[in-house]
Amino acid sequence: MLELGYLETPTVVVDMNKVRANLKGMKEIVAASGCMLRPHVKTHKITELARLQLEYGANGITCAKVSEAEVMADGGIRDIFIAYPLVGDFRIRRAVELSRRTRLILAVDSFDGAKALSDAAVNAGICLEVRLEVDTGLRRTGVPYHKASDLAGSIAKLPGLKLTGIFTFRGLIYDGKPTNDNSAAGRQEGEMLAALAVKLRGQGLDIREVSGGSSPTGKYVAGVQGVTEVRPGTYIFQDFMQVKEGACTEDECAAFVLATVVSTPDDGYAIVDGGSKTYGTDFQINTAPFYHEGYGYVAGNPDLVLSRVNEEHGIVTSKSGCTGLKVGQRICITPVHICSTVNLHNHIWLMEGDQLRKVRVDARGMLV
Repeated sequence: MLELGYLETPTVVVDMNKVRANLKGMKEIVAASGCMLRPHVKTHKITELARLQLEYGANGITCAKVSEAEVMADGGIRDIFIAYPLVGDFRIRRAVELSRRTRLILAVDSFDGAKALSDAAVNAGICLEVRLEVDTGLRRTGVPYHKASDLAGSIAKLPGLKLTGIFTFRGLIYDGKPTNDNSAAGRQEGEMLAALAVKLRGQGLDIREVSGGSSPTGKYVAGVQGVTEVRPGTYIFQDFMQVKEGACTEDECAAFVLATVVSTPDDGYAIVDGGSKTYGTDFQINTAPFYHEGYGYVAGNPDLVLSRVNEEHGIVTSKSGCTGLKVGQRICITPVHICSTVNLHNHIWLMEGDQLRKVRVDARGMLV
């Protein structure tokens, strides 16, 4: 590996050869199904990487929030879907302004939310493109599946809006329960979406785009006839969540945190210079069905796990009882969840062959 000794730690390093391999792999899988690819950029939040995804076959991008979308538009992206309910006058004002300089697709999952968008569009003299979010089992945002057809009909009648599609995020759910069967979960998600699209078209609605899928399920959702688009995010970097979910191998993980051992109080554990302000912690450890042992794994040493974190302390423990780590030693830790890890860092390092390049996380902290 390239010598990383001069980097200040903790910091995120990304192997761009692996990134390109990940992008190429997803592009080929989705294209073979005749589907479009609209990756979620919340994983990296970097305009340069969003443009790279477009080079590798993406038709547009997906963002989580309007502020994130503004950053991407400033970086030259001209086809953006915000897959999050645009509720709040402050968000709507910004979305209306953004729609004047890029193709912008907005999400709705309630009549009240859609009506607010409609009023703003009419007042601005524009038409906003919207998609209806449908809950297909995750029980997060999205209109309940059995209520979707009625809500879609009501939204389609609102002035200033053009309902062009439906979408969902289901995760690894099958028959209403968490599963480790990516294929079954993906196929069921795609079939539910495709069936709903047929029903809505039967009501006379012009449903053009049917969008679903995530990094572990994307290729299976894409294979369902009637699905037109998938929205994976983590696939660009991969992480140990994807490894556990069977979506990739550990060798395909392109991003890691370079950390320094700052203390070794006991043979069984060591402290590294990064904790909850360095690594994503937005998941439960030792929980079915994947039973993550900690927040990250030390690359090249399956005995060592980042098992506990405080704000500035990461506790690496040994399954065998002896870490073998020394004060001052540098280690590479592959996070369980890379998306929230990247958002904790102002910059990351891109590793290209024998070159390292520091890049800004452009949309870091863009939460509005």
